[in-house]
Amino acid sequence: MDLKFKQIQLQYQGYLNTPLLWKTHEVFGLKQLELNKQDHLVFNEMIPDNLRLGKRVERFVTAELEKNKHIHVLLENIQIQNEKLTIGELDCILKRDETPIHLEIIYKFYLYDPNLGSTEIEHWIGPNRNDNLLKKLTKLKNKQLPLLHNIYTKPHLDTLNLKAESIWQRVYFKAQLFIPYHANTIDFRLLNKDCLKGFYIPFSEVEQFATCKFYIPNKIDWLIEVQTQIDWLPYNQFLEKITVLINKKTAPLCWVKFPKGAVQKFFVVWWD
Repeated sequence: MDLKFKQIQLQYQGYLNTPLLWKTHEVFGLKQLELNKQDHLVFNEMIPDNLRLGKRVERFVTAELEKNKHIHVLLENIQIQNEKLTIGELDCILKRDETPIHLEIIYKFYLYDPNLGSTEIEHWIGPNRNDNLLKKLTKLKNKQLPLLHNIYTKPHLDTLNLKAESIWQRVYFKAQLFIPYHANTIDFRLLNKDCLKGFYIPFSEVEQFATCKFYIPNKIDWLIEVQTQIDWLPYNQFLEKITVLINKKTAPLCWVKFPKGAVQKFFVVWWD
């Protein structure tokens, strides 16, 4: 199998294996599109190397939806414009059986900061602290989903013979979650504990892993489950590489192989 094709398959499988951030109930009034798991899905497209992670995930979502016999994708990436001014974008309009659905797609990596906020939702933050779960949910609820009912969206719906008020709204929000190394029990009342993929640690504390081996995947490979047949880095080489990233205030996702062979994903963060 071509190496590039194999890498894309690993990304696709990692995406498929990532659970929804919550299930069955609503969070912030937002309902998830819940799909039955399909086995043995293969991604048959080639993807440009420079296609960033978010757009890559959108391709994977489309591929998954198209393999579902109950779903028919009608429109994707719909630019809503007032003359030359772009107001926003709808990710997807589809039909599930006979029900039209407006779907917004989100894939995130969040770290649990017990010192941030006071609620379960407020504790989850992006690796570089420049985004957070509360901000994303607020944007979905107040900006992205209401766009369906905007006057400038109507012409797109007209082409499908659909009216905004007859369209259900759902999100497809997947996430990988990371908690502090050796953290006490984390509260999972709203969110899906199955999204836990590893831990994070401040750069100042990585020395405790001096006997481990490491790998630093490219960002598009953050989706991938930890692989064992790779060129693991010894601690001194790993430290050299992440020092450069940390000095740029970038928190890398890494893989660690412990002396007894256990492997795990983790973030090294520049903040304490």
